[in-house]
Amino acid sequence: MTQPRTAVLLAGGLGSRLAPFTAVIPKPLVPIGERESIAEVVLQQLAHHGFERAIISIGYLGHLIKAVIGDGSRYGLQVEYVTEDSPLGTVGPLRLVADRLPETFLLLNGDVLTDLDFSGLLAQHTASDKTLTVATYPRQVKIDLGVLDTDDSGSVTGFREKPTYDFYVSMGVYAMHRRVLACVPEGQPFGFDNLMHHLLESGDAIGTFDWGKGRWLDIGRHDDFALAQTSFAKDRAIYLPWESDS
Repeated sequence: MTQPRTAVLLAGGLGSRLAPFTAVIPKPLVPIGERESIAEVVLQQLAHHGFERAIISIGYLGHLIKAVIGDGSRYGLQVEYVTEDSPLGTVGPLRLVADRLPETFLLLNGDVLTDLDFSGLLAQHTASDKTLTVATYPRQVKIDLGVLDTDDSGSVTGFREKPTYDFYVSMGVYAMHRRVLACVPEGQPFGFDNLMHHLLESGDAIGTFDWGKGRWLDIGRHDDFALAQTSFAKDRAIYLPWESDS
């Protein structure tokens, strides 16, 4: 039997960095536009990319998420829920839904605004047969200080004034094979960092899906949230392009 294309959405965190908004509203429900929350945007995007089922992991104020999202039918998805009795981190909740996961699936944070090609990520991952594929985005970090290079004796071997470093960072969106479940403990917090270290140590294949050509914002902090709201208002058609086609 063909299993539905599935995404697991993490929505159980406290969202403490967005206080005081999250004192009464769970972070996935904070308004990103005039009529929808970030979670509702993500669910619409997943449906647009051919996903049929979303499993939402809830905890803090989870009853509000269930009340707003419901069964997902108005987004074109079948939505199911699982409750974290205590916080399980960014990968730990997979243990709660192990019997519902297809061979390959997506796991994503519930606070990401992006125009990521979710179906392209899953297709690349499935074709590669890697255990994990991480959606990545380029970031520049500027150091506003003079940086010294030194050797073991403490002698200066180089100097850079306020250098800028280029990195690829995780977008908080991952395609996974069920093999990851073998290293996820039951009933214990287990984060993406734990998973990465475990897979690297065991030699499991990890791939990347570069989304430098697109958009990505993490709304976990006040400045980022304000930027995301501005970006969504200005470029709504980029995030929800099918609206302009109708």
